[in-house]
Amino acid sequence: MPPTTIDLRLKWLLLVAFIGWVLYLLGPALVPFAIAALFAYLFNPLVQRLQARGVGRSWGVSLVFLVLTLAVVAIVLILIPFMERQVARFIDQLPRWTEWARDVATPWIEARFGVSLDTFDSSELVSMLQGHWKEAGGFATSVLSKVSKSGFAIVAWLLNLVIVPVAAFYLLRDWNIVVERIHAMVPRAIEPVVARLARESDETLGGFLRGQISVMLLLGAFYGVGLSLVGVSVGPLIGMIAGLISFVPYMGAIVGVGMGVIAAVVQGLDTVHVIFVLVVFVVGQLLEGYVLVPKLVGDKIGLHPVAVMFAILAGGELFGFIGVLLALPLAAVVMVLLRYAYERYTQSEMYHDAPAGSAIVLEGNIAAASSEASGIAVDAPPVAPPTGPAPASDA
Repeated sequence: MPPTTIDLRLKWLLLVAFIGWVLYLLGPALVPFAIAALFAYLFNPLVQRLQARGVGRSWGVSLVFLVLTLAVVAIVLILIPFMERQVARFIDQLPRWTEWARDVATPWIEARFGVSLDTFDSSELVSMLQGHWKEAGGFATSVLSKVSKSGFAIVAWLLNLVIVPVAAFYLLRDWNIVVERIHAMVPRAIEPVVARLARESDETLGGFLRGQISVMLLLGAFYGVGLSLVGVSVGPLIGMIAGLISFVPYMGAIVGVGMGVIAAVVQGLDTVHVIFVLVVFVVGQLLEGYVLVPKLVGDKIGLHPVAVMFAILAGGELFGFIGVLLALPLAAVVMVLLRYAYERYTQSEMYHDAPAGSAIVLEGNIAAASSEASGIAVDAPPVAPPTGPAPASDA
């Protein structure tokens, strides 16, 4: 006897649950391979472009790894020390920020809006930050001191450090083969639907990851350079923060404007420089809305700003920092699945009229009341003829 649709769905449900359970058990061991797979997914289009120009797959992967290695070395040797000096400068200026908030901003808000703001003594917080920053002596020293407490942790950390680039190299080299083998394992009955959803998810997820990361980096660089030209001493740090949180619509500009204006005022710059700070972020928003996002991201993601904020908050609440990082990519894929579910729903009998010959039978006073209220006549059910003998008539 052939299996029914319910039996097949139950088997698929059990299979998915089993795979999820195995992935949950092997989660810590799969982390470096997941990072390697993400790396291979991001840079596979670049390798394909090199292949289209006549470069072999292995040589293209090697060239991509060489460029990325040089970029990582430049970041470690140049960018990280520069940003460390920026953070140190910000920590040194933090007491003036708190004094301005206590002596200028708070009285102005209370006088303007007639509200009372409960202020707290921030000197202790500032002293603590300054002390810990000076004691740390850098992020790398703190990390190494914690890792060195466990020999196993050192071995695991070094092993992951080796596994990620090696696994990423082989996955990137054999990415097309892996995709073809996964495609061959999909049951033929659902292969068209799975192929379509995978293609749409790839367009959506790839558009978000590659495009949005590029937008964040370019906006951060633009804001940092612009604020530095204006004269804000911690401009690169503010620009980096505004660029990194720009994946939430308007959030990067709002935070950047607030920090940039406060930094300019605390630093003693005049009104013209404060206006220049505003101009930097206005130009940045125009650049993001009319150039960067249309060119790099496009309109394939389809995530509303409210959905973006909800996804970030939900991911952080459920899975912590990792959830925040994966919230938007997963939300982009979920949007593809929801669009497909909506399409199937609008094509189903649940959405359209009931099929011919079916009707909802209303009985008794409910049918009469409904017909009187709506003005639609409801035919009464036929009365069955009496089954007993007919009554005798009077002579």
